Amino acid sequence: MFAKPWRALLALWLALILVAPAGAAAAEEPIELRSGTATVTVDGATQTAPVELSYHWDRKQQGRPGFASFDLPFTLGAAPETPWGIFIPRAGSVLEVSLNDALLQVYGDLGRANGPDYAKAPIYVPVPGHLLKAGDNHLQIRIRADGARRAGLSRVTIGPATPVRTDLFENAYAWRFTGSVLLTAFSLIVGGIALALWVTQVDVEAVGRHRRESIYFWAALAEFCWALRVADSVIAEPPLPWPAWGVLMAASYAGWMASAMMFCYHLAGWEGRPRLRWLRWPMGAVVAGTIGASSLALFREEPFWLTGWLAGEIVFITLFVCAFVVATVSRPSMERLLVAAAALVTLGFGVRDWLVIRLSDSYGETTWVRYSSVFFGIALLLIVLRRFHAASIEARGSVAALAERVAQRERELASTFAALEQVARDQARTHERERILRDMHDGVGSRISSAIRQLQSGQTSSEELLRTLQDSLDQLKLSIDSIHLPPGDVGALLAALRYRLEPRLAAAGIRLEWGVEEVPTVKGLDAQGMRQLQFLLFEAISNVLQHAQAKTLRIEAQPVAGAVQLRVIDDGRGFDAAQVPRALAERAGAVGARLAVESRAGRTVVQLEFD
Repeated sequence: MFAKPWRALLALWLALILVAPAGAAAAEEPIELRSGTATVTVDGATQTAPVELSYHWDRKQQGRPGFASFDLPFTLGAAPETPWGIFIPRAGSVLEVSLNDALLQVYGDLGRANGPDYAKAPIYVPVPGHLLKAGDNHLQIRIRADGARRAGLSRVTIGPATPVRTDLFENAYAWRFTGSVLLTAFSLIVGGIALALWVTQVDVEAVGRHRRESIYFWAALAEFCWALRVADSVIAEPPLPWPAWGVLMAASYAGWMASAMMFCYHLAGWEGRPRLRWLRWPMGAVVAGTIGASSLALFREEPFWLTGWLAGEIVFITLFVCAFVVATVSRPSMERLLVAAAALVTLGFGVRDWLVIRLSDSYGETTWVRYSSVFFGIALLLIVLRRFHAASIEARGSVAALAERVAQRERELASTFAALEQVARDQARTHERERILRDMHDGVGSRISSAIRQLQSGQTSSEELLRTLQDSLDQLKLSIDSIHLPPGDVGALLAALRYRLEPRLAAAGIRLEWGVEEVPTVKGLDAQGMRQLQFLLFEAISNVLQHAQAKTLRIEAQPVAGAVQLRVIDDGRGFDAAQVPRALAERAGAVGARLAVESRAGRTVVQLEFD
């Protein structure tokens, strides 16, 4: 009789074991809030109505500014025992989050228009456990929507902190915020490399001016524009008020498209074809038109201006990409194939973004172009590096060829220099021969002529004739000695003069006194000057031999106050010092020496000074 009750108790116990965990697990699952009530205020009019999330403000309110308060109810079977959190994929422009009339978080100032924009990054709001209760709960989210700023509210998820934060928020944050930071850094690196190459790689052989590789410039400009555009995703509080900042971001987007097309334009080689140069003007119009259309859309709060203009841009870009693909297929290369593939992917993603972001009512979607741009950036980087590598190889080849030409020219110059040196040596020998002949003609020749005239006259004694011939012989010997005299070495010159004339002085009964000290080199005396000085001293000594009837001849040389002083002194009968022999004065002037002559009976001095 106890069988049925025991069976009933056993069945009840098993049901409790199986059902209770399932109910607990269900209570711990995140809840996606898709519907509620919205109170919307636009242009001073307020309306309350049921709402289905997501709520795209620009689509619902045609881009006009206003306020909205969303009441999102949900029911819990029991108060949770673990921490909870709220995940909001997208909401803005600014917002406040409350739970059961308790304020949880504030993002921006709802009383300030055109300020920060917190719709750019996903939001996680921790929920204190005591605010949740078993039964009905209400999540309130109030937003302020700036005009044409993509404001609204996506579907909201509330649940245990671990799955909501780890599985939902952190994943979305990594894609939208962290991914944007990495994309910005990547674009800046690629742009910096391209700009550095554009600045440093100059074709110095270009006619008229130094020419830079334009493809590097357009790659750098495209990446810098895209870096600025993607960086907007992480800037909640832009430095400019909303309409102006929005125009700048639209211009950056257009600058990226136009620069990327100019990159393709140069990559395809179209800049060298006059019939295709007109393509540059529509690309400039893309930027100018975007600035104009975005200004109308944002300042007048009429988004359809920008939506329509972007549709026209997509048509033009599609035609351009198709033309580039056709050119790539007709003349394929690794560089063009990479860019063509990236352009097709980017174009497809751009069309998707225009349809989803600009035309659909869905809210919370992010753009795909920001990720496809990575492929385009990688293609640009590879092409830039390949171009640089090829240019480096060509430059090394050019440097090697230039080095070979320089070496050849150096060999030619060395050969020419050797030939010129040989000619110079031959000319020097010729000039020396001419000098010797001239000296023999002017000095020895004139004295031999005097000896001949003396013989012809029959009135000259044998002693006078002998002196004339001896003078001729001594002058000839001195001319030969002057060949080996170092320039400016007055001491060596005087030594050679003593060697040649001392025997004659002794034969004439004249005692030679030698008062020559060590003197510095006279800088102004070259080979010609040394000969002139030699002849001047020989003339002075010869006059002593022939006319002075002296017993003693003294030769002095000494440094005096930085100058070099030479003196020829005899104790002969003297002569009229007012009439200096013309030959002495001319030769002293030729060597740049100051000549001083004093003479009286018993002492005659011929003095020369060199600075």
